[in-house]
Amino acid sequence: MGAVAPAAMSLVVRNLQRAVPLRRARLREKVQAVRRALGVQRFDLGVVCVDNRKIQQINRIYRDKNTPTDVLSFPFYENLKAGDIPQPEFPDDYNLGDIFLGVEYIFQHCKENEDYYDVLTVTATHGLCHLLGFTHSTEAEWQKMYQKEKQVLEELSKHTGTRLQPLSRDLF
Repeated sequence: MGAVAPAAMSLVVRNLQRAVPLRRARLREKVQAVRRALGVQRFDLGVVCVDNRKIQQINRIYRDKNTPTDVLSFPFYENLKAGDIPQPEFPDDYNLGDIFLGVEYIFQHCKENEDYYDVLTVTATHGLCHLLGFTHSTEAEWQKMYQKEKQVLEELSKHTGTRLQPLSRDLF
């Protein structure tokens, strides 16, 4: 029997860059919707928006890749099976972890017909799936992650009228 979870936990969105414009309230609203669609709104989540220099530094330190990227996830629960919702034993353990969004990188890779905030939403969804144990190292793992992203984004699209596609769609 786990601890009793609060009704809703905090979502902290920090903007630590000045390279591209970012409306945190708009991003927060989208990430809240993703949390609801994944059924994890009772867990703390940190979303940190950084520029290319910072995401490259983090990528180099933690993944040994000296290049900027779109998203890096740091899960609170490191050995979660893909799709499992954590079952915390203590109230302080209602935490998913942190997602670092390379917003400058994302902005630079947006296509002309894409809405920047839609791409941020898709990227945050991908990051959140990583926090929930999904990976894409093998085709079988990718298939699970792709299906979860697709399900979440279809749910969001119903409410927003947009047609969001999973970030992992072209990995295999």
